[in-house]
Amino acid sequence: MNDFLIRRRFHEQVLMPYHTAANALVIDELGLQHGRCRADIAIVNGRMVGYEIKGETDSLKRLREQVRAYNAVFDQATVITTTKHRQKVMAKIPRWWGVIICHAAPHRQITFQTWRQAKTNERVDSLAVARLLWKDEAAAILGKLGAPKSILREPRAKLYERLTEILELPQLQRKVRNCLRRRKNWRDLAQPSPNGG
Repeated sequence: MNDFLIRRRFHEQVLMPYHTAANALVIDELGLQHGRCRADIAIVNGRMVGYEIKGETDSLKRLREQVRAYNAVFDQATVITTTKHRQKVMAKIPRWWGVIICHAAPHRQITFQTWRQAKTNERVDSLAVARLLWKDEAAAILGKLGAPKSILREPRAKLYERLTEILELPQLQRKVRNCLRRRKNWRDLAQPSPNGG
């Protein structure tokens, strides 16, 4: 059960309602921290939910770093893994993370068992959320909030900081989710990457 197969079956068996929902976006390999880390699967609707896949042959060396990146932006997070990795994974993730265990089934099928339900992340970082925006998106939001044109030409890091100064976290999250859902050039979900972690 490698990443590619787990990801494909999870899309087919668990995430299909989100794929067909008008107000939801499901994306593979959402860049976090300006691409230094990627969420294997992200769901963006009324909240942001991240899934990290750790298949049979995956290393857990980067899991702590990945957890920190997920913790900064996702309202909920879940690791999808196998019995082989379960104990080590649970030792590396916060208690609010969910855990889903994969089990091999005949004909390259997989069953998914919820081992622990995800809870709400109480420590979302507003600057990390703002960094999910492209520069032009950040500038457009600031422009609608009345920022002068001189500010809109500042480097993107300054734009993100200004957004966190002007907007409360729930407002910022809502605007970022709206921008993500409006983007037209996400990767083709019909062909997920075989090594998204």
